[in-house]
Amino acid sequence: MKGAATKTPTKQRGFLRSLARDVRGNTLAMMAMFLIPLSGLVGSAVDMSRLYVVKARLQQACDAGALAGRKFMVDPGPTLDSNATAQAQAFFANNFKKDVPGNGTLGFMNSSAVTFTPTRTTDSQVAGTASASVPMTITKMFGTNAITLNVSCQARFDVADTDIMFVLDTTGSMACLPSDSDTTCSNYASAAAKVAYTRPSGSGVPGYAGTTGVGTTEKSGSRIAALRAAVLSFYDTFAANADPSTKVRYGFVTYTSSVNVGQAILDKSASYLVGGNGSETQTYQSRSVYADYVISTATNSTNNGRSSANCNRSVRTPTTAKTYSSPSGQATRAYDSWNSGTGRCESKTNTLGPQWEYKPVAFDVNSLVSGNTIIDPTKVRGQTSQWIGCVETSVDTPGATSFSTSSLPSELNPDLFPSGSTRWWPHMADLTYARNGWGNSNNDYSNGDDTAYNPNYGVDSNPSSITSGYPTTYLRNAGAVSCGKPAKRLGVMTRAEVSAYVNAADFVPMGGTYHDTGMIWGTRLIAPDGPWASDTAAWPNRLTPNRVIVFLTDGDMAPSNTAYSMYGVEAFDKRVSNSGSSSSATLKTLHNARFLAICSAAKARNIDVWTVSIDTSANTELTSCATTSTQALASADGTGLSTAFASIARRLAMLRLTR
Repeated sequence: MKGAATKTPTKQRGFLRSLARDVRGNTLAMMAMFLIPLSGLVGSAVDMSRLYVVKARLQQACDAGALAGRKFMVDPGPTLDSNATAQAQAFFANNFKKDVPGNGTLGFMNSSAVTFTPTRTTDSQVAGTASASVPMTITKMFGTNAITLNVSCQARFDVADTDIMFVLDTTGSMACLPSDSDTTCSNYASAAAKVAYTRPSGSGVPGYAGTTGVGTTEKSGSRIAALRAAVLSFYDTFAANADPSTKVRYGFVTYTSSVNVGQAILDKSASYLVGGNGSETQTYQSRSVYADYVISTATNSTNNGRSSANCNRSVRTPTTAKTYSSPSGQATRAYDSWNSGTGRCESKTNTLGPQWEYKPVAFDVNSLVSGNTIIDPTKVRGQTSQWIGCVETSVDTPGATSFSTSSLPSELNPDLFPSGSTRWWPHMADLTYARNGWGNSNNDYSNGDDTAYNPNYGVDSNPSSITSGYPTTYLRNAGAVSCGKPAKRLGVMTRAEVSAYVNAADFVPMGGTYHDTGMIWGTRLIAPDGPWASDTAAWPNRLTPNRVIVFLTDGDMAPSNTAYSMYGVEAFDKRVSNSGSSSSATLKTLHNARFLAICSAAKARNIDVWTVSIDTSANTELTSCATTSTQALASADGTGLSTAFASIARRLAMLRLTR
């Protein structure tokens, strides 16, 4: 039988052995056998890499969207506002846009079903979730479906809200040129004419508006003119460089030997002032009527017909002792006098005036604190007086040259809620008088007004006859007393409002330089835990603001025993020196110690302190006061002052935190 030969097992085994020994055939077969699993491995690697790249891009887009949403969030409500949501979606889409033009609505690497959901968190940040479906490429041939990727993100963009308190020197020397030497400026400030102005209405106490003040005539291009320009330069620079969502509040304290903070105190509580809760007295270095003195005597009749036994008439007008008629400021006494030479009773009249005793006198200050105009008890011609807002303070530590930041005396404590003896009281130049001998605490006397030895710190608009001495404006015009522009508490201010403040009629140079008065009250009005803490509280749903003091002066501390300051008249009150007769150098040391103590207190409360000197360099005290030595700036010209203020503003405006 013909046909194919039957393969026997022996022959089959021989074929397989032959095939196994055939290298060419073996390699080809093996390649064919491994091609499919190798394709799966390569495809998995490729698609896993694609998934990694897509997830990284998805995370970046999520982060960008969340950050944009936080940056543009303006509504304090519990959900993310529509503007923030739209911005978040736009930033996400821009970062996860399609990578191949013309591929329709597909996203990065042809991903589909792309979603991004931004939400507001309970702590007012923005969280987000994003997902995308990524199609497979090579592994799709093995039945692998598209894989959905999910990521989450949270962004924090905290714009640095900022509270800025300007503490500005408005003493008499600010009328000088920035380039004037100390001697030139001192001579000018003393001799320059004093220009009267009417105090404007605004944020002052009721007794402030409409009263008359004076300022030193400013030179063209004066320091205070440069200051006005510098403050506006600061405002403009900050506005130009800050993030649009930044919240910024401005406050102002102008200072000399005193500070006008009366209305700021009343805004919080009248109980912080002596006399704020009713009738209450406060002692001033003042005067009261001791007795009558005879100005002149007139004989009305040489014989009124009375007998010697009845020649005893004496009638005073006004009848109340130690009071006088207005507006003359005089009294009369009609009396009988027996003339033994003629044997007749004569009628005579004395014209009487007040004999004053100069000493500490207690006056009820309730009406002053309440904003009322009072009849001045230290004058007799019907003169009136009002409180214009400056305050005096008690001192717990007279003579102290060092202080503990953790345990400050009441007069230096920024967090003080005053009560009892730590309360403030009206600074009243009209009621305050110098005494002959200054450091001598003994009482003094004068018949009528004595402006040579016992001058008034106020300005008597209707003085009695002065036969010798100085004009009643002497101490005021010499800068021994001043009460400047009312402080402006922290608040949102437009550029026009800032300009109106520094260009107001009462923003003028006058008085002596006491850095501690300005720094004490500047710190109080921005301190986070004191009576004015609500002014500097965080905005709703935002972080605590940066707190900044910008302190400007044109010179060294220059206290005086004879000035009537926030501490009273040092020669008599002895609140700082504890002696009343300290040298100028000693007083300067004592006040500098107080200044540096309050600077340290401000910095301990995380208040950023900048100092600016109108000088060639910052002195030791101003350098020490600043938060860092690089924050103690100086300029000897007006342009440089604006540059210094602008540089501070630029650095503050750029402060922000992101995550």
